[in-house]
Amino acid sequence: MLKRVSLVFVLFVLAIAALFLAAANPTGPNTVSFEEPMIIWLNVGIIALLFLPPFILSFFSHLAVKIVSAIYQVFIVFAFSSLILAGLLIPSNAVIIVGALGVILGICSILVTILTGLKKGDAVTE
Repeated sequence: MLKRVSLVFVLFVLAIAALFLAAANPTGPNTVSFEEPMIIWLNVGIIALLFLPPFILSFFSHLAVKIVSAIYQVFIVFAFSSLILAGLLIPSNAVIIVGALGVILGICSILVTILTGLKKGDAVTE
């Protein structure tokens, strides 16, 4: 359980870091910037709400709950992979690094979520 919770928390911290990178380098008038701190707090709250389901689901050890959590985390991995593409469009190495770390940690989190506590007799196909 501690492994799953910690990996989801690290993904949450990476998402907040990506938000702060976007706020530090605004690309236009309609993007997040440090000039409007209320908008940044709103975005932090939205990110926290989006990471709440996998965080809560990481406390349970039933196989069906683990699969639901893994499917939810796949969407988080897709979001970080789109962050890599955004970093390539706006040449920013920091955004690419945060996106790549998010994809790697997200895939590790999915694998740990499914494989933690899985015994030889717990296979669904048997």
